[in-house]
Amino acid sequence: MAQDQDFDFNVPPQFEKVTKNIRSIVIGLIVLFAGFSTFFTVDPEEVGVVVRLGKYVESVEPGLNYKLPLIDQVELVPVERQLKQEFGYRTVEAGVQSQYQKAGYEDESLMLTGDLNLADVEWVVQYRINDPYSYLFKVRNAESTLSDISEAAMRQIVGDRTVNEVLTVGRAEVSIEVQNLIQALVQEYELGITIEQVVLQDINPPNPVKPSFNAVNEAQQERETLINQAKADYNRVIPRARGQAQETIQRAEGYASERINNAEGEVSRFNDLYAEYIKAPQVTKQRIFLETMEEVIPRMGRKIITDESGNNVLPLLQMQIDGVSSTSSQNDNGGN
Repeated sequence: MAQDQDFDFNVPPQFEKVTKNIRSIVIGLIVLFAGFSTFFTVDPEEVGVVVRLGKYVESVEPGLNYKLPLIDQVELVPVERQLKQEFGYRTVEAGVQSQYQKAGYEDESLMLTGDLNLADVEWVVQYRINDPYSYLFKVRNAESTLSDISEAAMRQIVGDRTVNEVLTVGRAEVSIEVQNLIQALVQEYELGITIEQVVLQDINPPNPVKPSFNAVNEAQQERETLINQAKADYNRVIPRARGQAQETIQRAEGYASERINNAEGEVSRFNDLYAEYIKAPQVTKQRIFLETMEEVIPRMGRKIITDESGNNVLPLLQMQIDGVSSTSSQNDNGGN
């Protein structure tokens, strides 16, 4: 039997050195990977949710934190940031002159109103995450669920109103009701979300019927203009007429009061005269006659007063011709 031959397994020094270098590099990579996978940073507007083998462990505050490498995972939830979902369009580029894209999103915004008309409603839902645990674990996909809830709520509220209400006077009311309805459903589903605002953007009729709808709107606006003009004329004319009527009534009442007071004064004067007449009929009669003639004669112009016999009339007539007025004495009975 041949003798066993001895083999020399000694590694050359240069290979040993390479092996040590490789070992050092591997160990360094492992340490570096462990360091990067152990420590993580949470931004000020976020909360870190640590999940270990698919199970919730804790929520960590902003700053530098650590976790178990290869075992723990971290979900960063932006709790201090206002988020939004757009419906009927998408923002392509935000800025001073933002760019939007509507193509491909018409099905989200096209909906039926309560009076069986179609409206193209674009809106934005602005919200914040207030409970990271519920947001991540209570619902499989909170963003998708919120989108479905928002679209269903908008279709329900718009479906209860006419197209004119949605397009004009009812916009603010629609926004508030949609916001309240979405918030109620979010709380019921425990999404961990707070709805801050629902903003209605463009609301238009569908393109095929837009010309007819614009014509109807123009007619309605013209009707409102005419109604406003009529109201303005009414407010200008009616108060003036009422004032004139009131003035006429007051003047009539004043005239009536004046006539009544004069009549009452004349009645009182007549009663006084009658009382004097009872006491001295002839004297009162003579005085009334003289007072009456005193008022009447100055209004007669040229006049000739004679006695009953009519004597000496010619000289008086000659005096009238000469432009001189004369008067004879009254008879003893006081004249006719």
